[in-house]
Amino acid sequence: MVSLADSDLLHLIDYGEADRVEFKETLSRSGANEIREAICAFANDLPDHRVPGLVVIGVRDPDRCIVGTEVSDEMLRNLADMKTDGNILPLPSIQVEKKTLRDRDVAVVTVLPSDSPPVRYRGRIQIRIGPRRGIATAQDERILNERRRFGDRPFDLQPVPTAGLRDLNLVQFENEYLPRAFSDDVLTANDRTIEERLAATKMIAAADSPIATVMGLLVIGKSPQDFLPGAYLQFLRIDGLELSDNIIDSETIGGDVSDVLRRLGDKLQAHNRIGVDITSSPTELRTELYPLGALQQITRNAVMHRTYEATNAPIRVNWFNDRIEVISPGGPYGTVNTDNFGQPGLTDYRNPNLADAMRTVGFVQRFGAGIPIAKRQLRDAGHPEPEFTVQANYVSVIIKVAQE
Repeated sequence: MVSLADSDLLHLIDYGEADRVEFKETLSRSGANEIREAICAFANDLPDHRVPGLVVIGVRDPDRCIVGTEVSDEMLRNLADMKTDGNILPLPSIQVEKKTLRDRDVAVVTVLPSDSPPVRYRGRIQIRIGPRRGIATAQDERILNERRRFGDRPFDLQPVPTAGLRDLNLVQFENEYLPRAFSDDVLTANDRTIEERLAATKMIAAADSPIATVMGLLVIGKSPQDFLPGAYLQFLRIDGLELSDNIIDSETIGGDVSDVLRRLGDKLQAHNRIGVDITSSPTELRTELYPLGALQQITRNAVMHRTYEATNAPIRVNWFNDRIEVISPGGPYGTVNTDNFGQPGLTDYRNPNLADAMRTVGFVQRFGAGIPIAKRQLRDAGHPEPEFTVQANYVSVIIKVAQE
């Protein structure tokens, strides 16, 4: 993403608010929500400018006066966090920077148009036409859906030619997914057909082309593995330290993403036996072998970030007596590589729309925080640092039992 020259930015400010520019005098609480709405609207790029939109903090509207504001590191972090706090889905591409214009400091948020519209902020599709920001109409949604249809799509939005509406669980979609994806007022005013609703949530290619997408099959598919053979998880509980030792529990876990994660969660909880200490304290102390939250973070990351393309390999969770190994097909992606993997604040998404859906159904709270949360919980419970192996075609992590 390229930063605008000061002269170009000043020209846009002098022109005034428009469908590419929004001004905020300060970063207040209400202003923060409006900035998120503006980011969402610029990401949707309904006028189809195909150039970045800008939010400039420190400029007064409507007189376009650069009043300036205190641009601290904390302020820039708060603005940058708007990308990953889970309120804007799918994740927007933004850049945050400090500028000095006419001897006053301003903060500039630059937003790239999304290649997977429509983008939602708290369940509402925000758009911008001229200086007006508002909620998309059904026709606006159709325009955004068509734009996604003919643009470059990530694999999780690719249509699966042999899969149609009959392969999607429409009852689950209507009763569980939609109420979480859109706000109550949007659903109440809904006059979209089922095909239009599926297209808006990217479960099918388009309303007039009801072919299920990879994401649709993974999220609400009746039998995703019929079309994506590797989209399952293999769980083993091994009574020993090697794969050749006795297996005391084995299960192949298939179904949609929610089914896989729920059933895996049951397995993890069942084998994560709790030790009871009644001697070292006046009250009974109960301890888990592993912090369950850390196991959930790591396995959910595996489901989100694995490759579903051109592979029949499942995610493998092998639970030994001294460790748990999680192996996920597909190496690092995008800006993440074998050298910088796991660095705080650095993340990229092979399956950005699946990540959006997992956030919608409640398996992700904050993007980019899974591994740091898992590391902290393991450390607090006395476990060694998890050991990651990052290769071009897989990522594995070893979680060892707590140190005595």
